[in-house]
Amino acid sequence: MGKVTGFLEIQRAKQPTRPVQERTRDWREVYLPYAEAEITQQTARCMDCGIPFCHQGCPLGNLIPDWNDFVYRDRWHAALDRLHATNNFPEFTGRLCPAPCEGACVLGINNDPVTIKATEAAIIERAFHEGWVVAHPPEVRTGKRVAVVGSGPAGLAAADQLNRAGHWVTVFERADRIGGLLRYGIPEFKLEKRWVERRLGLMREEGVTFRTGCHIGVNVAVDELRTSFDAIVLAGGSTIPRDLPVPGRELKGIHFAMEYLTQQNRRCEGDAIPDEHFVTAQDKHVIIIGGGDTGADCLGTVHRQGARSAHQLELLSRPPDVRGPQNPWPLWPNVFRVSSAHAEGGERLYSIATGRFTGDSDGRVRTLHAVQVQTIKTEKGPAFEPVSGSEFELKADLVLLAMGFVGPERHGMLEQLGVRVTDRGTVWRDNQWMTSVAGVFTAGDMQRGQSLIVWAIADGRSCARGVDAYLMGRSDLPAPVS
Repeated sequence: MGKVTGFLEIQRAKQPTRPVQERTRDWREVYLPYAEAEITQQTARCMDCGIPFCHQGCPLGNLIPDWNDFVYRDRWHAALDRLHATNNFPEFTGRLCPAPCEGACVLGINNDPVTIKATEAAIIERAFHEGWVVAHPPEVRTGKRVAVVGSGPAGLAAADQLNRAGHWVTVFERADRIGGLLRYGIPEFKLEKRWVERRLGLMREEGVTFRTGCHIGVNVAVDELRTSFDAIVLAGGSTIPRDLPVPGRELKGIHFAMEYLTQQNRRCEGDAIPDEHFVTAQDKHVIIIGGGDTGADCLGTVHRQGARSAHQLELLSRPPDVRGPQNPWPLWPNVFRVSSAHAEGGERLYSIATGRFTGDSDGRVRTLHAVQVQTIKTEKGPAFEPVSGSEFELKADLVLLAMGFVGPERHGMLEQLGVRVTDRGTVWRDNQWMTSVAGVFTAGDMQRGQSLIVWAIADGRSCARGVDAYLMGRSDLPAPVS
């Protein structure tokens, strides 16, 4: 471990952030790195437990006690080696992952958990600064060709691993830039796109080919992939948003969250979007329906666009401030959290159901009509019952629907390939990550459903091993850890 008595002497320190009034005027990242002396102290709190449950909490199986110890001992290069042994993109997870490892930290039983996520980011950024992260093309090529459809974290992880195994990999992306949700779903203030470009540049140097504007099954035929490649990986994500079928849904000014976030990310990239087509929160009363990460991303965006007011509505009840008896360690702690966007303003309302929207004579939304609900138990599970007399209204010039996703798009590529789909609407796969069609594999949200970036990367790595074994009869790629 780092320091034997570290966890007794040192308290967890909150990661520094830029001041609210400064950061809401631009799109640069909110969080600042710890000073080196501070991150060294934070790693000293790691106990290197007999059974490190942080491993259980991390889908990637990151070797957290190892690299905490190396950072404490000023062995940063060794820490990088441990970090890259399990994670292709620590610069992404170190910024975006909700850190289930910290929720499983043994110290979290009766104290604040060890700082893990920020340490991960510190290691990889130190490594890039020192020039330790360089391209390593494979020394031997197998001659096999693999198509990866989708360039989000699952597709990129699968492509990176398969390229390391010596296969020729081409990543197909239907958008005009590579990155999937990393590019157009995650706001700049959480992940500046220069970090995405930095990693993509390395992958290109190592031999991965990227093709944009390729919508498989629409402008690129499925048969082209089947005849030109020895294997296909489907990593197109879960992209169908959950809708809200209530009266007034058709009014202007009601948009899905991803439509809204994508437009702003495009503007940050320098794309010229005409004002009449740009969805903005400037000088508007904004309602965000959905209390998850996507809703928080919308909230941070409306702050930077200059909204007059912002309300974030959640159907579920407010989580407790501390773990409840039904949520013991080492399960993910279902507790009240304040993201950087919430710290910037806006009001969060819990146990709220939207009844309808009404608008003006021009057909634009102006009012949201809602009611408070209580959770009741039924034979089919929990249900939500309106509380009598709790109806209320909120001004609404812009409504953003951030209620999650229901699955991948079935028309086009999936239909033409003829892959089997589960009852949940996800793509079925076997234990080797192959779909019902020989030579066609799947990874990430497309087969898992909406999930976390760390799961997407883990899925991509595991899927790559399955593809490699299919092509070569065996695989030396790392075995999945979860």
